Amino acid sequence: MTLGPADLQILISRLTGVAEEMGEVLRRGASSPNIKERADCSAALFTPAGELVVQAEHIPVHLGSMPASVRAAIDAFGHDGVRPGEQIVLNDPYAGGTHLNDITLVAPCHADGRLVGWAANRAHHADLGGMVPGSIPPEATEIQQEGLRIPPVRLTPDVAAMIVASSRTPEERRGDLDAQLGANALGVARLATMAEAPLEEVLAYGERRMRAALADLPDGTWSFADVLDSFGPEAHQQHPVDVVVAVTVAGDEVTFDFTGTALQQAGNVNAVEAVTVSAVAFALRSATDPTIPANGGAMRPVRVVAPPGTVVAARFPAAVGAGNVEVSQRVADVCLGALAAVAPGMVGAAGQGTMNNVLIGGDGWVYYETVGGGQGGRPSGAGQSGIHTSMTNTRNTPVEAFERAFPMRVVRYGLRRGSGGAGTHPGGEGIERDLLVLEDVTVSLITERRVSQPRGLGGGGPGSVGEQWLLRGGDEAGAERLRDKCTIRLRAGDVLRMLTPGGGGWEPATG
Repeated sequence: MTLGPADLQILISRLTGVAEEMGEVLRRGASSPNIKERADCSAALFTPAGELVVQAEHIPVHLGSMPASVRAAIDAFGHDGVRPGEQIVLNDPYAGGTHLNDITLVAPCHADGRLVGWAANRAHHADLGGMVPGSIPPEATEIQQEGLRIPPVRLTPDVAAMIVASSRTPEERRGDLDAQLGANALGVARLATMAEAPLEEVLAYGERRMRAALADLPDGTWSFADVLDSFGPEAHQQHPVDVVVAVTVAGDEVTFDFTGTALQQAGNVNAVEAVTVSAVAFALRSATDPTIPANGGAMRPVRVVAPPGTVVAARFPAAVGAGNVEVSQRVADVCLGALAAVAPGMVGAAGQGTMNNVLIGGDGWVYYETVGGGQGGRPSGAGQSGIHTSMTNTRNTPVEAFERAFPMRVVRYGLRRGSGGAGTHPGGEGIERDLLVLEDVTVSLITERRVSQPRGLGGGGPGSVGEQWLLRGGDEAGAERLRDKCTIRLRAGDVLRMLTPGGGGWEPATG
């Protein structure tokens, strides 16, 4: 079946609507503020062969890597090995996952006895065991220290009980898993009503659009390099880690080659290859044409060379908790840095370049959040302030929801004035926020851009680096500056202050 342009767009919209509806079911049904309020979850539909058909506009690092999880489920069980009503669960970064917190559920869709596609969703579970509350310990040197690792298995009641029991917050885990099951059940039901839809037409359209966009670019190779500030909390881990890419455009195809990137590190700042591929997909669509459908077809002209054993393609048993949240940001930065020379006028200055991860655990509760910052100045205008940029698309937890759920108070929350880089179009401002803890807690921080600054573009100024401070008893005079990655104990009455980076400026400031 060949669809006309109008019918094709209608089909894409219908399928995308299903993925969006899955996301709403997941958020509304979830127990944790991390999913319900921050929307730290994603949903998508796939062909019977496991190629991405459509995704909701959720989180780039989830969606670009989710095809690897679906392929891992298919490899484990085959196309016909999962019965209607069954779902596969996995989080193993070395079998299609990203980091252990991101649990993926994959469900087959059957119609008239044949497999017509897959529904999948991914959600960040705030705690799955490990060395510290939140399951992303900065001190981890191998993945076993980060929590429960789940290969592709059927999500039976026994498996669900094991997942729940691994967590410091078991009832929250149970509620979030149930929400994921419900989201996929809805996706399967909706997709079954479109069993005769020509999904390959959607993929072929994505491929045509991407090839056309690449053909409009000049042929050649462009390189860019940047650094991660550190790979762990110890003194010997406080040195920069190189991330390097060479982007080669040849006709209607492109290669992203990360040869020259640093070897995987002893800390948790390592990414698996699926995370790197997701950052490439995000950067390429951003720099060419963001209206290109984000599907498997659009990635057919794209080749990613990520040398095994590097921080962008870590080998087992490396710890990878921060790879999903921090290495992904830097991979996107270097890809966009190279593409700025290929597609001038399409790429802005660097955003804050970090997710500013905050993990806090107390008696029977765990809190996780990534804090927004400044977007880089853009060809179309100034960067936005106080938002999540690049590989994350979550929200900031509302103060009311935060204070209702956790024994903490937000005593200061606003934009960090003057943190954006100067330019014709200045970078957006970061955030400044003070959290008062009302009981003794364990805090882990995993952040970047505390040494290296978000770059400006075309002569624009860099954004300000981020900072984090501990105020014992709320005392400003004795404030202690904290490392970019650390785990500390706070006592009731202490204040954690976070100042997030601003974005870089675009082109020189005038006047």
